Amino acid sequence: MTAEQARLRRLKRLERVRALARQDALRAAAEAEAHLSQLAALAQRTDQLVAEYRARQDCTTGAELQRLSAFAEGLTAIGTATSRDAGAARQHADGRQQELAQAERRRAAAEERVHEAARGIAQQRQATPLGARREFGTGLEQ
Repeated sequence: MTAEQARLRRLKRLERVRALARQDALRAAAEAEAHLSQLAALAQRTDQLVAEYRARQDCTTGAELQRLSAFAEGLTAIGTATSRDAGAARQHADGRQQELAQAERRRAAAEERVHEAARGIAQQRQATPLGARREFGTGLEQ
């Protein structure tokens, strides 16, 4: 095996490793996006519940009004925490998307190096045209 063929094998192996890293990054990005989606939906639903409970006016006694107000405050705290978690999940998902983009660039660069090495080997294997051979001797020998 020539040095160029060994280099091509190493580059192909590197390309496979980069492809696997890209798949891992893709999986992690998808999981982060799914988590973000769940938290965003939960935050939205919590905000809706808070608005519904704050708009209620069916309390007949002060105690009912106080319980309703305390419940709405508790929901508001939960909504605030959920919104904060959704923001953190958004940052995490953005980071995972950046990692995915980097992994894709690395994989594409490795793929390009493989193609360049394969083209170089293919050019070396082609027979050298007769006119392109280097002449030896002097011009006086003709």
